[in-house]
Amino acid sequence: MINSIDQSCIEACWQCVTACHNCAKACTQESDIKAMAKCITLNMECAILCTAVAELLSMESYYSRQLIKICAELCAICAEECFKHHHEHCQHCAKLCEQCAIACNKIAA
Repeated sequence: MINSIDQSCIEACWQCVTACHNCAKACTQESDIKAMAKCITLNMECAILCTAVAELLSMESYYSRQLIKICAELCAICAEECFKHHHEHCQHCAKLCEQCAIACNKIAA
């Protein structure tokens, strides 16, 4: 049975996935898309890793534990990049990436 800390991390990962997808899509609509390239790339990478972690945690996979530390690090990096941009979608994404990093770090500790 999945414990409450793992369940919180799963939920944070899925929220992060959604925010990253929305942010990446919105970034492609900004006037200076070249300035958003790093944000878009990190959003896509973060969404992929958070999806994997959420699915592996849901399966209670031993391997999820090995990815959680990396996921926390990538979420923190993605949040840092998103916070640099003043667009509402970037700020929202940054907050959810930050929350996901915290949730992952609780498990990694």
